[in-house]
Amino acid sequence: MRFSDWGDRALIEESAAIANRRPLEVRRQPWVRRLARSLVRAGITPNQISLASIGLAAAGAAAYGSSILTDGFLKGASLAVAAALIQLRLLANLLDGVMAMEEGQRTAAGPIYNELPDRAADSLFLVAAGYAGGWDALGWAAALLAAILAYVRQLGGSLGLQQDFCGPMAKQHRMAMLSAGSLAAAFFPNTPCLALALILIVAGSFITLWRRTRRMADALNLQPPPGAND
Repeated sequence: MRFSDWGDRALIEESAAIANRRPLEVRRQPWVRRLARSLVRAGITPNQISLASIGLAAAGAAAYGSSILTDGFLKGASLAVAAALIQLRLLANLLDGVMAMEEGQRTAAGPIYNELPDRAADSLFLVAAGYAGGWDALGWAAALLAAILAYVRQLGGSLGLQQDFCGPMAKQHRMAMLSAGSLAAAFFPNTPCLALALILIVAGSFITLWRRTRRMADALNLQPPPGAND
């Protein structure tokens, strides 16, 4: 393969990677770029940040577990810590992408580190929240639906379509809802705030699953059938 062919292929892959990024306005904030650049200068890689998100999720699951075993102030504090760790996990998810793309730290194995830690982090937070809210089945259902939504998104990409990040319960929406439910549960311990948040996540995930599947099918139906141009 000629050098120019390698260059063309790299440009195509980079364009595809940019097109398949989750649309986030916060990515354009100057502080995000400064923080990402500082991490790169410190010798930290995007893949390490991606793996760190699992650690944050494990700590969040432990905080939810602590809320089950404690009462009063300690219970509320544990739920507030879980909410804070959810936001730190989202920050890690944001930074690894900025470091990889804007700071030129992409690696061939990057997509693996970008996806698999996300699935683990989703499950840790959602399942633990289900137990903390007293409705473990809701947590398992939310985690299963989160994995299915990611699969449908990736399936569209494997079929040559742009990956679909539509909601109403994409990752950032799920985590925002879970954060709100955790904080509400911390301040209103006698109300089923976590269970309500998980119900909304499950219901919204079903809607999101239907939307993504329908949009993928519609996009595929617009394409000519195989062999049509032969």
